[in-house]
Amino acid sequence: MNAIELHHVTKTRKDFTIKNLNLFVPQGYITGFIGPNGSGKTTTIQMIMDILKIDEGEIRLFGTTHKDHHVKQRIGFVYDDLYMYEDFTIKKMKSFIAPFYDSWNEELFQSYLDRFQLPFYKKIKKFSKGMKMKCSLLFALAHEPELIIMDEPTSGLDPVFRRELIEHLQELMTNEKQTIFLSTHITTDLDRIADYIIFIHNGEISLQKNMEDIRRHFHVVKGKTEMIDDDTKELFIGTQITGVGFHALFEGDLSTFEGFGDEIIVEEASLEDIMFYLTRKEIVS
Repeated sequence: MNAIELHHVTKTRKDFTIKNLNLFVPQGYITGFIGPNGSGKTTTIQMIMDILKIDEGEIRLFGTTHKDHHVKQRIGFVYDDLYMYEDFTIKKMKSFIAPFYDSWNEELFQSYLDRFQLPFYKKIKKFSKGMKMKCSLLFALAHEPELIIMDEPTSGLDPVFRRELIEHLQELMTNEKQTIFLSTHITTDLDRIADYIIFIHNGEISLQKNMEDIRRHFHVVKGKTEMIDDDTKELFIGTQITGVGFHALFEGDLSTFEGFGDEIIVEEASLEDIMFYLTRKEIVS
């Protein structure tokens, strides 16, 4: 079963259009939602959460319409910024948020409050970026959601807390088997933890695969500049050519390069490599 499904979704904004978007997030896994800034990640998430109305198509959460109030009880939402009254304390925010959720777990809330070392009576406007993210995560997790949707949660965070957050998400998957849909442009956060990857560019899905297939089929090929011509370029998804050599993204069977010996180097492609070459088909420098 899929936790999230988008079928032929279209949304036209003032300076941006998402066209015929089809997207599937399997239940019980971590799905990374990647793409450059401005590619449509936040717009897509806002449509899933019914913050933005879709123009055409259908969105389903756990098999039912995304407009259903009851299905939203099953979702924890973590924004890239903290949308809470900044003059409020965590204590005050809890008095507003907790009654909305039938599954609110006060013991779990207190556990995360202690774990994240957050001050209960301090005004949110005095929180650091990292503290605000922990606060957002606190309220997202305290009602035991089956699906956690995160929009750029590690953006602007220091490396130490970024690592702590990623490790915590891994722990959630190990212990609770929750579904996580994690939108980010920082692909290194996903190389270790993602089960599936969805890549969006200019409002369209360019890639939707599981990580096992990505590791097996995507490679970076390196060689001398003179080895690249119009015919060999056709082998690759994207190329980067310099005066001393070329780097290119290849998808497929590596036996294609068996006859080249030491003339080429083949390496497993990272998510950053894939995003780089999918957004820039040819670079000459």
